[in-house]
Amino acid sequence: MSDTIRLKAGLDLPISGIADRLISRTVFPDSVSVKPTDFKGVVPRLTVSEGDAVLAGSPVFCDKLRPEMLFTSPASGTVESIVRGEKRKLLEIRIKCDGKGDAVRFDIPPLADCGKKEVTDALLKSGLWPAIIQRPYGIVADPSDTPKSIFISSFDSAPLAADWNFTLKDEFPNIQTAITALGKLTKGGIHVCLRRGEYAQAGFNRLEGVILHEVEGPHPAGNVGVQINHISPMAKGDKLWTVNMMLLPAIGKLFQKRVYDTSRLVALAGPKVNSPSYVRATSGLSIRDISGFFDRSSGDIRVISGNVLTGENVGLDGTLGFYDDTVSVIEEGNYREQFGWIKPFRLEKYSHSHTYLSSLFSKRKYDMDSNMNGGERTFVCNDIYSKVLPMDIYPVYLFKACIAGDVDRMEQLGICEVIPEDVALCEYVDPSKNPIQEIVQKGIDLMIKEM
Repeated sequence: MSDTIRLKAGLDLPISGIADRLISRTVFPDSVSVKPTDFKGVVPRLTVSEGDAVLAGSPVFCDKLRPEMLFTSPASGTVESIVRGEKRKLLEIRIKCDGKGDAVRFDIPPLADCGKKEVTDALLKSGLWPAIIQRPYGIVADPSDTPKSIFISSFDSAPLAADWNFTLKDEFPNIQTAITALGKLTKGGIHVCLRRGEYAQAGFNRLEGVILHEVEGPHPAGNVGVQINHISPMAKGDKLWTVNMMLLPAIGKLFQKRVYDTSRLVALAGPKVNSPSYVRATSGLSIRDISGFFDRSSGDIRVISGNVLTGENVGLDGTLGFYDDTVSVIEEGNYREQFGWIKPFRLEKYSHSHTYLSSLFSKRKYDMDSNMNGGERTFVCNDIYSKVLPMDIYPVYLFKACIAGDVDRMEQLGICEVIPEDVALCEYVDPSKNPIQEIVQKGIDLMIKEM
């Protein structure tokens, strides 16, 4: 082990509904979807029409600026509908599954005979290139670039996140194959960060051809951006690539079986899930196919593809995102509470600042909802953000620079170091209720446009 990173800043939210380590069932979806909005930095161009037959691995759209970058169907069937939004923006390609499981077989040479070009071509043609994300900006990587190095976090510390020690415990051969393939794309090595004291369960410490690091501390310790900040801080002009650990088995299967297979164990978690557990499914899964697990007896619920801090509110008619292996379900907080925080006891509410008596019960879990508990107002200048953001940046000044659209100031203050998920806890603890993730994303969009 090369080093140990100990983080003190951060916060583990005590939310109830963590998925038990058991697989409830395998879901055979009636339909799946591919959403261009999942992929940052991509301008989609359709390659199919309604009524077209597709196989798993058949392209459904490509990047208009890089047409060799394909985005493919996760299942076989027929293109049922193409959903567009304002100004005909492409939002979703829905595919009616035929249940046959037919897949495209890709012509890929043995991995031992592959170089950078062969690995890149295989990932591009199969639709798995989008698994590679570029830092800065958190966009799909440019295949013509060569990164300084590649970073992978082997654990997800977000609240209610899937436990990769459980979901990936049988995927070690595929993960090792993926690591070997990705190693051909960079000369700077692959850095894999392990959670101190837990990695042996799935054997991630046995991976070959990587540089290992131990990390301990509360969320966001599992965020790859935080890990990069402590291991290899980005200098101007640097480009690093990151890959979600959950997608490594799909890359491994591509080079072993020559097929596109994004099947995964999906955690169904949150206070509004009956018997939180895992289901075996695929990317693009329709939420309707798993809605029987949800508790809708007490009112409106919010269904989130991803974790409760950074996931997308997709609702019952939504789908599971390409990068997600968690569906979080909480109650909608569409109510007003008389007297609010002034109430003296509030044993059922959690307070990160220990305002309520509930803070006396340190191990308690809470049925949290989406209530904002206040309205948006101007920034309060204090150190609250630095208590949950273990990165060497000045968050308040960065957020204000993003609001002002000051490109030079944003660059000086570390916009290249962060993406919205890194500042999600800042948004959660923000007394001013500002949409900080949205503010940072707008700053990143401006940087991409200007730079």
